[in-house]
Amino acid sequence: MNKSKVYHRGPKLEPHQVILRPLVTEKGTHQSTHKNAYPFEVNPWATKDDIRVAAESLFGCHVAKVRTQNRSGKTKRFRFRQGRLANWKKAIIVLKPDSPPIEFF
Repeated sequence: MNKSKVYHRGPKLEPHQVILRPLVTEKGTHQSTHKNAYPFEVNPWATKDDIRVAAESLFGCHVAKVRTQNRSGKTKRFRFRQGRLANWKKAIIVLKPDSPPIEFF
């Protein structure tokens, strides 16, 4: 694969625009303590390389790998009408064993 060409969807993103918020759930807490993996909501335009660079610059950690999922928005009822929540992107960032953990609180 030729790394000389970089493809971006949308504008070039800064690190604080790539990672939007951590997903603090029971499963995410379990993954972070036992498997050194942290889930985040990320910008839908961000690539795995963008997410890796953003995590390393924002949290000062060493990233082993990044897994991403495109999550579709759910259909919800708002009073008497049907509505739809927005689609979003989820990233699970796995840190190297020698990396310091990411602290949320």
